[in-house]
Amino acid sequence: MLRRACPLLVCLLIASCGGSSGAPKAAGGAQWRHFKTLKLVVDLAGPRHDGRFVANADYRLFLVGTSSAPVPFARGAHGYSGKHVSEAYIAMSQQRRLGGAGCSFHRDDVYILQSGKSPAIVRVTAGGRASTLAKFPHGGAPGAIAFDGVGSFGHRVLATAQVGKHFELYAFDCRGHVRTISKKAPRVEGGIAVAPMTFGSFGGELIAPDEHSGQIWAIGADGKSRKLADSGIPKGGDIGVESAGFAPGKLGRRIAYLADRASPGSPTKGTNSILRLKGGALLKAGVGAGDLIVVAEASARTIAVHCAASCSVREVATGPAAAHAEGHIVFSAPR
Repeated sequence: MLRRACPLLVCLLIASCGGSSGAPKAAGGAQWRHFKTLKLVVDLAGPRHDGRFVANADYRLFLVGTSSAPVPFARGAHGYSGKHVSEAYIAMSQQRRLGGAGCSFHRDDVYILQSGKSPAIVRVTAGGRASTLAKFPHGGAPGAIAFDGVGSFGHRVLATAQVGKHFELYAFDCRGHVRTISKKAPRVEGGIAVAPMTFGSFGGELIAPDEHSGQIWAIGADGKSRKLADSGIPKGGDIGVESAGFAPGKLGRRIAYLADRASPGSPTKGTNSILRLKGGALLKAGVGAGDLIVVAEASARTIAVHCAASCSVREVATGPAAAHAEGHIVFSAPR
């Protein structure tokens, strides 16, 4: 696709240029590689206190360790079943007391989007017991979910839904009480994340990529949205930017993980696996702690966004040609 040309130095300053001729590539970019095979894996959350991640795969949950096979999780009469919801994205909460609500979010609990006739958020405790946290107030089609560990949204579960032709953003407390943040949110789906306060003028805002436009959006706690950046890589359904996460400290001692779901009929068919990328490789590609990492669905093409006084975008990694990336980017605990 042809794009409007602009000088490289100007393209790097997102605040100064609304277009992009493509994100500059780091020399010898990093590579996402196969880690574990997992049928229909759509998202990852964590790590838990024991170092394992939670994976939503084949409409069920699994615990995934770095050195062992995935273990079925939250099964039985009070467990979780996605009932064939193909894009049930997940988020993990931190331990947070909400004084005004008179309740707490608990460490390692998982929150899951549930679509269908009665769209809702399902809570699965660290022990594997599932229940409904809340229903979406206006129905619609849920699209993305995150936990606000930063606190700018009050330490709530944040979730989006398409209602008619509009996209809405909600904040849910630990009792399931909901507040509408925006009724005019950008179109987003998949992996979203709240930015650390160090992320320039976008610190504390909800960062959300849009695969269709190729743009990355920031949504404030006041409901106002603004464009953070153009991704600079191909856009479109099942092609463009989908997954987001922020590089943590001690990056060189961590590993990033990403879901790669089989998606027959899509531009890339997917590999039914979890991919991994060593933090040291990201460091060599120029990624630093607090940078935003965003991955496209097609072939897991990966960009890093650094924001201080201004923001810059560069392409830092790619994945298998057949990869179909989904959900969030998660990082292991430092080794």
